Amino acid sequence: MRVVWAQNTVTSKEIRETLQQKRDWKPATTKTFIGRLVKKGMLHTETDGKKFIYSATINESEFIKSTLYETFDNICNKDVGNTIVDLISKATLSFQDIEKLEKALKMKKKDAVEEVPCNCVPGQCKCKGHTCSSGH
Repeated sequence: MRVVWAQNTVTSKEIRETLQQKRDWKPATTKTFIGRLVKKGMLHTETDGKKFIYSATINESEFIKSTLYETFDNICNKDVGNTIVDLISKATLSFQDIEKLEKALKMKKKDAVEEVPCNCVPGQCKCKGHTCSSGH
């Protein structure tokens, strides 16, 4: 997807060449991967003669946000804060990024709670020593 996002439209050959350099993938592997992205609706396909031309159906920013939101939907609310801290600690940040984070944290502090309630599905709770909101 990064190849397509970077170039807006790209041929299957260009995708293959880029991925061969970066991941040492064989052409068949790349073809399978492109096919899966088309099936998932993430890539739009057009033909120009014998060439297949691909473009993204979702922009990079939207994809990253949806992936993060999906990840947060699949973990306990009690773990979200620690996950965000881990992401920040592993990221390379500019001074401007840090200022944005500080502003966001200042705003979040107004709505902060003493303890984040667990939202685990019964039978999936890993939280110990607390009562889950799901009643288990």
